[in-house]
Amino acid sequence: MKLFAVFLTLVLSVGAQQHWVATWGTAQQQYRAGGRGGTPSPSPTATATAPPPMLNPNAPARRFPVPPPLSGLHNQTVRMIVRTSIGGSTLRLRLSNALGASTLSLGAAHIALHAKDSGIVPASDRPLTFGGKPTATLYAGQVLISDPVTLEAGPLTDLAVSLYFPGETGPPTSHTFGLRPTYISSEGDFTGRPEIPDADASHQSWYWLAGIDVLAPRDAFTIVTFGDSITDGDQSTPDTNNAWPSLLARRLAASRVGVVNAGISGNRILGDNNGGLARLLRDALSVPGVRWLTLLEGINDINGAMRANTPFSAEELIAAYRQVVETAHLYGVKVAGCTLTPYAGSSAYTEKGEAIRQAANQWIRTSGAFDAVFDFDAATRDPKTPGRFRPEADSPDLLHPGDAGYKLMADSIDARVFRK
Repeated sequence: MKLFAVFLTLVLSVGAQQHWVATWGTAQQQYRAGGRGGTPSPSPTATATAPPPMLNPNAPARRFPVPPPLSGLHNQTVRMIVRTSIGGSTLRLRLSNALGASTLSLGAAHIALHAKDSGIVPASDRPLTFGGKPTATLYAGQVLISDPVTLEAGPLTDLAVSLYFPGETGPPTSHTFGLRPTYISSEGDFTGRPEIPDADASHQSWYWLAGIDVLAPRDAFTIVTFGDSITDGDQSTPDTNNAWPSLLARRLAASRVGVVNAGISGNRILGDNNGGLARLLRDALSVPGVRWLTLLEGINDINGAMRANTPFSAEELIAAYRQVVETAHLYGVKVAGCTLTPYAGSSAYTEKGEAIRQAANQWIRTSGAFDAVFDFDAATRDPKTPGRFRPEADSPDLLHPGDAGYKLMADSIDARVFRK
C-alpha cells in the first residue's frame, strides 16, 4: 500500500506539471453551397452562390480559387493533413459537429504521421477511442474529445487524421480554407490503411475536425489568431504553410508556444452566427491552453457596409474591439490588437472605407485598450502610397497579401510580448 501511495503521488505530481495545450486548431463554419470567399457576402449568414458585386470591376482578380464544397459523406473515409505547432508525445483529437443539423455516427478515427499524398507512416498509425470505444456518436452541436493516445510528434510535424462515417452525414461542419490536401475515399473504411487508393484529392478543406491537443509542460500555452481571410491565409500558396499564423508558429517552434489559426475567410466581427463576436468563445476562448489572442477583424465589416451603402463608422468597430478585449480578460486571456492592412486598388476599396480603416488603426495603436499591438499596416504598406501594399508584399488581388506579404506580417511581431 505504501508503494502504491508513493506511485500515485508521483503520477499526480507529474500530472500537475502538465496540461493540455492546442497544437493545431481551426475555426468552424456552416456549409455553404457555393463556398466562402475572402470578400463578404451580403450578410454573414447568406448563401454564397455567386461572388458579391465588385466596387471596382477593373481591380485584379484573385489568384487561387475558393475550395469546392462537400455536400456530405456516406460509407466513406476522409483523411486530412494538419501541422503541429508545439510538440508532444501524448495527443488527443477534438471533433466538432457544432454547426451540424443532425447526429452523426463515427465508425472509426485514426491519427498518424503524414508521409506523402494520402499516405501515412504505417508504424505511427494510432486508432483513436472515445470513452474506450472505437466508434462514437457525434450529436448535432457537440464537440467530441478522443481518449489520449501516445504518438511522438515534434513541432511543425505533419499529421494525418482519418475519419470514417458509415452512414449519411449530410452537410459537414467544416473549414473551407484548409489549404492542405484532403483525401476522400470512394467508399469504405480506410482509416488504418497506409494509403487511400484512387482518393478524391480535389478538396482543401477540413471536415468535423476542430483541433489537436498535446500534453505539455505547465509553462506551455497557445496563441489563437482570430480574424478573417487575411488570418485564414487566403491567397497564400496552397500546401506551403505560408499563412502568417503558420509562419509565426515556425518562429515559435522551439519555445513551447502553440499557434491556432481561428481565421475565417469572409468573416466580420459584427453579425449573427459566425460573426467574430458570436464565435469568440467557441473558436478562441475555449481552446485548450489559450493565453493570448490576436485580433485582426474589420475589413469585411467596412467592405460589406460600403457595398450595401449602409451607415457605418469606426466607432462601431471600436465598440466591437472593446467587447473582445473585455470578454477575453474575463477568461484570463490577453489580446493583441492588429492594425488593418491596406487594400487600395482592390475590388472592395472606397475612400470612405479607407477613412474608417485609418481611424480604426489609429485607435488600435494609441488607445491602450490592448495588451499588445502588432502593426500589420506599417509592416505591409507602401511608403510612397500608404493605402496600398508595398510591392514586395506580393498581393495578387490587392486585398490579401501573398506569401511574401504574410511573411512581413509574421516577422513584424515582437514575440517577446507573449512571455510577459
